[in-house]
Amino acid sequence: MDERLVKYNDKMGKTIDNLEQEFDAIRAGRANPHILDRIRVNYYGTETPLQQVGNISVPDPKSILISPWDPKLIKDIEKAIQASDIGINPSNDGHNIRLVFPDLTEERRKDLAKEVKKKGEEAKVAIRNIRRDAIDAIKKITKAGEVSEDSGKDLEDEIQKLTDNFISEIDKRTADKTAEIMKV
Repeated sequence: MDERLVKYNDKMGKTIDNLEQEFDAIRAGRANPHILDRIRVNYYGTETPLQQVGNISVPDPKSILISPWDPKLIKDIEKAIQASDIGINPSNDGHNIRLVFPDLTEERRKDLAKEVKKKGEEAKVAIRNIRRDAIDAIKKITKAGEVSEDSGKDLEDEIQKLTDNFISEIDKRTADKTAEIMKV
């Protein structure tokens, strides 16, 4: 790969990594502690990630147990979970908070599959924007005479192949996540 295209390859790779994080936050019927990754708790006036204020465990496939290190935080953690979009009501016993994941209905599975597809499309748009930026940069250096027109065309072809590879990777991951969600 041409060294001028490495930064675009890295950006596309980061887009895939971001998509994976987005997919981790979508629950597929079983308890996954990653759905809590984006939840922030008011910890003495500071918005703090939930993972930093307590221990998160998965005692069984259908529940997550959150054990705050400071018991005074239970109400704040409950509020943060209720304000999030995970769609589960927390229950507490005074010491721990339990999130119980009900089985997904067919309708909810379809909604989640649509959300996965939407996130996949957003990632594809991001990849295409990176490609556009790369092609603009290639045209600029070709026009400035830094590379020949043939070399410029070769670079454009290379960035297009790179784009196609990343788009097909997004399609594969989207299909895998959709299949995971739709599996009963």
